[in-house]
Amino acid sequence: MLDACAELLDEVGYEALSTTRIAQRAGVAIGSLYQFFPDKRAISKALTARNAERFVTRVGRRFMVEEFATVWEAIDAIIDEYVDMHRTVPGFRSLHLVDVADLHTLDSVADAAAVVVGRLRALLLADYGVADSEELDRAMLVAAEAADAVLKLAFRRDRQGDAAIIAEAKQIVRDCLDRRLRASA
Repeated sequence: MLDACAELLDEVGYEALSTTRIAQRAGVAIGSLYQFFPDKRAISKALTARNAERFVTRVGRRFMVEEFATVWEAIDAIIDEYVDMHRTVPGFRSLHLVDVADLHTLDSVADAAAVVVGRLRALLLADYGVADSEELDRAMLVAAEAADAVLKLAFRRDRQGDAAIIAEAKQIVRDCLDRRLRASA
């Protein structure tokens, strides 16, 4: 059912999505869908949670197998995974990790985003000697939100993601965090 929802989101968008369409695409009775999801919002939230889990897993796997010489390489790797999921994971383009209706009620997504930010934060603190502070947390939050907005723009301009705008998103994150990194040095 989640796969059917993802495919339909890419094809028709959230507004045209319906539980009837999802059930038909999944090849299940509408009653079966309602056993798990009371409405399209609930199944969309479940899909977002699944995508968040996949994102965290992919980033985590990459951090386990790759060595990053600089914090900027690590940050670029996170953004690269996000971009790749936009290109390859059905439904990811329509349901972003930081831009879903009532995101704060979606604990698994908030937790997943916190895991990614937490890993980056730990990397900054442990491997790059950045001082722990509220300012660092705020800079990371602003960088993540800004990057998400600019990456959405990249995919609105080009279905595969406008490379120049993706590069701008990476630069925005660098600029946001660089000020904080220099302040703590």
